[in-house]
Amino acid sequence: MTNIMSRVDNNKGKVFLVGAGPGDPGLFTLRGVQCLKAADVVVYDYLASEELLAYAGAGAELIYVGKKGGDHTMQQEDINRLLVEKGRAGKVVARLKGGDSFIFGRGGEEALALREAGVPFEVVPGISSAYAVPAYAGIPVTHRGLTTDVAFITGHEDPTKAESAIKWDKISTGVGTLVFLMGVRNLPYIVGRLVANGRPATTPVALVRWGSTPRQSTLTGTLANIVDLVKKKGFQAPAITIVGEVVSLRGRLRWFEDRPLFGRRVVVTRSRDQASDLARALKEAGAQPVEFPTIRVAPPADEYVDLDAAVGRIVSENGPAFDWILFTSVNGVDSFFQRLERQGDVRDLKGMRLGAIGPATAAELERRGLKLDFVPSEYRAEAVIEGLLKLGVKGRRVLIPRAKEAREVLPEQLAAAGADVEVVAAYETVLERSAANEMKRMLAGGEIDIITFTSSSTVRNFVSLLDGLDFASLPAVTVACIGPVTADTAKGLGLRVDIVAQKFTIPGLVEALVHWAAAKSNPEQENPKSHSAF
Repeated sequence: MTNIMSRVDNNKGKVFLVGAGPGDPGLFTLRGVQCLKAADVVVYDYLASEELLAYAGAGAELIYVGKKGGDHTMQQEDINRLLVEKGRAGKVVARLKGGDSFIFGRGGEEALALREAGVPFEVVPGISSAYAVPAYAGIPVTHRGLTTDVAFITGHEDPTKAESAIKWDKISTGVGTLVFLMGVRNLPYIVGRLVANGRPATTPVALVRWGSTPRQSTLTGTLANIVDLVKKKGFQAPAITIVGEVVSLRGRLRWFEDRPLFGRRVVVTRSRDQASDLARALKEAGAQPVEFPTIRVAPPADEYVDLDAAVGRIVSENGPAFDWILFTSVNGVDSFFQRLERQGDVRDLKGMRLGAIGPATAAELERRGLKLDFVPSEYRAEAVIEGLLKLGVKGRRVLIPRAKEAREVLPEQLAAAGADVEVVAAYETVLERSAANEMKRMLAGGEIDIITFTSSSTVRNFVSLLDGLDFASLPAVTVACIGPVTADTAKGLGLRVDIVAQKFTIPGLVEALVHWAAAKSNPEQENPKSHSAF
């Protein structure tokens, strides 16, 4: 991280003019991440993805200065003064701007203001929407045989000016691909000037709104009809306009909008610290995850008294304190080993057999270098019982460190089979109330397409948090569950379950959603067994 934290003479700080890219957070640069992590102050625009703000340090000051459709939170001159003020105060400032700050981003003006004030600055280029957004729409801005040149043009020029600064007579027929940034409002003027200066009315045109994000939408036409199409469809800013024969390639090259879950808003109800895997997989399939953590993992109410007592026997007894330790979740694994490390270490487990319910739980144990003696082929308590009975649990001492509020099927049936079962609370899940009102609003407003549940506790907490909401009035919302146990809980609480994964894992849940979406798109190919078990 070269010189990011260095201060200069007179206690001046440093300002980084950082291009945030076109919208997809995955297109943000590594240098940009470094700048955000080091920043004391982050000054960000309307088009800079708020997901990028997660890279900022916990103590960073966040200042929004966005401009949207002529509504300016802060005028450019005021932004310049703000950057100078913070830099002179000795702060490291990350100025986050959509796209590239030096391509119609007014970054040059900010850099000049900083130079005149004597405040050090650095320019961190970003991927520009001028070429990235067309690529996400399946439109290469240059293509052999069609065009070898491209021009990037502002779409903001005032059409009432006496004389245009744009050389319409030159660009209309002299450049193969024309990309107008932010020109929806001026589209009739742009089209009129192009046609008046010799561009054929049959020239293909595309408008791409919210490019590279799950909200992306693309409208295609020709110079002859695109203005009418925009009015008819109600197509609005922010969008860019691409004019040229390359637009004709979209039908064969579109990819981003063809992903199976594209555009669907999917609620993720897992706890905040566990949501990332599911959210990431949904994004890869084209969905827009909406994180609504219904649960938060917390220490058990007894502050680990029972767990610590069990661990103490494991550590202190000469022989194995238990014949079996069964783990039912990753959270249980984490809590157990945190408490074990306070009294001993993994060597104290010698002689005890380990079992894991679920591939994620098994993977977490294997990551710790442990060999498992039992992983059931089906991840339901009833199937676990059958597998353990075959291994012989009668008369065996079995420890189950798990959630305080977990189902009793496993310990009860093990005990009925003659096992000596000890259940200890390794953690508990509590309600996460922070966003309940916003979720009610989104559901009532038809802004949610799918709700996913990954455990019975997420279902119970979801219903509890949204108490008073009439779920029967939300027929357009699809409910997807990770397995039959979770689905049974949902049905018991009055929810209509549409999708039940056959593989009771996060990848299995996403796979079920993908199959469901494919069946919706092609009803004649629907195969219920591929995505559902209801």
